[in-house]
Amino acid sequence: MPRQHRAEQETRPEIALPGDDLQVFLKALASGTRQRLYAHFADGEELTVGEIAERAGLGPSTTSEHLAVLRRGGLLQSTRSGKLVRYRADREGIAELLGQLQSYLLAPSEAQDTPPSRG
Repeated sequence: MPRQHRAEQETRPEIALPGDDLQVFLKALASGTRQRLYAHFADGEELTVGEIAERAGLGPSTTSEHLAVLRRGGLLQSTRSGKLVRYRADREGIAELLGQLQSYLLAPSEAQDTPPSRG
């Protein structure tokens, strides 16, 4: 860790790092492939791994791995019906995580704008 960054952390203890859920969410969004896969669910459609793999031009195994990351990241929900697993967007989960992200991103800015209190 660079010396300046470490010093800033020491002097700004009010800045909390993102929680594990938010970090997994951001990791899920970090892949262009996963972003393209998620786009198939944006309209509320419920799809199987095979349907997504066909639409995305990926193998079922690769698609399944990416969908699992999106599910762990809170972007998708899944339901099993026999051998088929159907995925759909988790709008409530996404809204919650976006709220956490907004709080995290705005907290440092708000802390900087607040003048120090005089004791």
